[in-house]
Amino acid sequence: MSLRQDIEHLKLLSVLHYVLGGINALLACCPAIYLVMGVVMIVAPNAFDGGKGQGPPPQLGWFLVVIGAIVIVVGWTLVACIILAGRFLAQHRNYMFCFIVAVVMCVLLMPFGTVLGIFTIIVLMRQSVRVLFGQEPPIDLQTPP
Repeated sequence: MSLRQDIEHLKLLSVLHYVLGGINALLACCPAIYLVMGVVMIVAPNAFDGGKGQGPPPQLGWFLVVIGAIVIVVGWTLVACIILAGRFLAQHRNYMFCFIVAVVMCVLLMPFGTVLGIFTIIVLMRQSVRVLFGQEPPIDLQTPP
């Protein structure tokens, strides 16, 4: 692999991290439905029973608010990590962070995150890419080992 190809692969991976981060940012907003439903159950419990006066208990509303908020925060944190990893790949910085985010994507974001994570790991494992990130000393081709 040439240095130019490694840099092109890292740029492509960076763009794909941005795309996956954007898609997951939209998906991380979906639990807002549970958050809103929980708030409505707390504020106006009779809104769900047709005016009969026997709405759901407020504990159910609080449960939905807490679960919805946790899922949103975890989702947006993952999105921030993916986008940061994309930026770091383009800048050839923070090798270990990029590697860990690739592994997490493999596990949590099937199927697209798994594919992107595997390709990221493959590229990051190259010796020439590790040299770009400053993880190994530059390769000297003139001196025999």
